[in-house]
Amino acid sequence: MRPRLVLFGDSITELSFADGGWGAALADHFSRKADVVLRGFSGYNTRWALRVLGRAMESAAVGADPAAVTVFFGANDASLPDRKQVHQHVPLEEYQSNLRDICAYFKEQWPSTKIILITPPPIYELARIRDMYGEDDPSKLPERTNEAAGTYAQACLTVAKELNHPVIDIWTKMQQFPDWQTSALCDGLHFTPFGNKILFDCVLETLESIGFSQGSLQADLPLFHDIDPKNPLKAFGV
Repeated sequence: MRPRLVLFGDSITELSFADGGWGAALADHFSRKADVVLRGFSGYNTRWALRVLGRAMESAAVGADPAAVTVFFGANDASLPDRKQVHQHVPLEEYQSNLRDICAYFKEQWPSTKIILITPPPIYELARIRDMYGEDDPSKLPERTNEAAGTYAQACLTVAKELNHPVIDIWTKMQQFPDWQTSALCDGLHFTPFGNKILFDCVLETLESIGFSQGSLQADLPLFHDIDPKNPLKAFGV
């Protein structure tokens, strides 16, 4: 079987196979050499993700252990407990506990799989007000804040260090770019093509750090230019 990469997360993972998405870019990058399996669930937090984890991974678990799995939750957990999306909020300590349990599940089911944690992204609050209420109303309050997202990002980093898993700090990385609020985010939360490119580059770099790169993989069937025009079937062992 081809090596597999499993992407597990919320809407930012679910949307990663859309045009310009970071998951689609990974599938294109590793085309003919590895399969990218999408398991994104819009609106989910770690509490809900943990509840459905077994069912979500049933078909992804066929065959050999995946090479790596990304765990990208926290944007919804960090929704504020006194705002409009209160039902998505998960307290910080529970968020960390859920991340540990998700990682433990993967370690038990897929012992050789590398687990890559991704922090929640930054939040542009003015755009969140516009997205939630349809207008730029200064009297309205966003359901998420960048400060809260940063707190959950730090909590994710702490868990990754504790468990010795690779981690991508997209909260910090994205804010290093000029005008990230509008260049990298389309609605204050979800990614523009540029935001997707930032994460794609980070994932590639992290995969390379664990020894998984395009150059280290072989195509599982003969490439077109390796097929002898005078005896094509020879390449297939016929």
